[in-house]
Amino acid sequence: MTPNHPHPSRRALLGGAALATLAVAAGTGTATAGTRATWPTEFPLPDGWLPEGIAIGRKPYAYMGSRANGAIYRTDLRTGEGRVLYAGATGQVAVGLKLDQDGLLYVAGNTGVARVHDSRTGEIVATHQLSEATGHFINDVTLLGDRAWFTDSRAAALYGVPRGCDGSVRTLPLTGDWVQTPDVNNANGIVGAPDGRSLIVVSSTPGKLYNVSVRTGYATEIALVGADSVAAGDGLWRIGRTLYVVQNRLNLISVFDLDAKATTATLRRTITDPRFDVPTTAAQFGDRLYLVNARFTSPQTPETTFTAVAVSI
Repeated sequence: MTPNHPHPSRRALLGGAALATLAVAAGTGTATAGTRATWPTEFPLPDGWLPEGIAIGRKPYAYMGSRANGAIYRTDLRTGEGRVLYAGATGQVAVGLKLDQDGLLYVAGNTGVARVHDSRTGEIVATHQLSEATGHFINDVTLLGDRAWFTDSRAAALYGVPRGCDGSVRTLPLTGDWVQTPDVNNANGIVGAPDGRSLIVVSSTPGKLYNVSVRTGYATEIALVGADSVAAGDGLWRIGRTLYVVQNRLNLISVFDLDAKATTATLRRTITDPRFDVPTTAAQFGDRLYLVNARFTSPQTPETTFTAVAVSI
């Protein structure tokens, strides 16, 4: 880990008791406020933004990263109006994002890097080098226990970054049922399992779900009922034992019911929308899921337009 600033994070200032209280899973439907019908269900991002990740906390603000230069954009969900929170820099990337309860924003940076930002100012609090810069794709992130867990789409490993600035990165090799296919994206979206002790990871190719022990790294393939695969699986979101799988190039969200041990997933329904244009990841606020359209099948130029959209759940 390479801290970018000498001052401690707000999490460090909270103290040990508060840390234990906050060490809970994220991405599990913690936003409880209802969304009003007058709130927009579609809003623009800057032209050429190249979005892929979105994060929402307890307040009605969405944070969306840029693959172009690692910038972060924040939108008020009540109005659809936004601004650039962090301008990014040459060589930086922002893919998956998760917002912690203490205001720290964890960002998957693709080229072996994870960053931690102050969500109020956009300031970089810490940078973690998780792997070598080449041959790896740090793709998505979730919060579980005292760590932020990052996927690597090009290597059979997860990386656990301490929540806050202090501590060392833990590399968790994936074993068991895990199948690593060369030269394609494997591990992608990630979310905590209902038991709070394991992680659910989607492998985009060939489209499988796995339950991964954070203690051992042993991956158990989750049996799918009602679906042959979750091909093009990207972002994951979980509410209780309901798992939402965003299947990007299929313009589809598959909604599964998990069994008690998250070893079987039964397809309940699917969600699609004419406004979907290769949605990649999702985040919840109230009774909506918000998704960014990455538009992978469209020209990725500085003039390309991008949007985020919301669907009811």
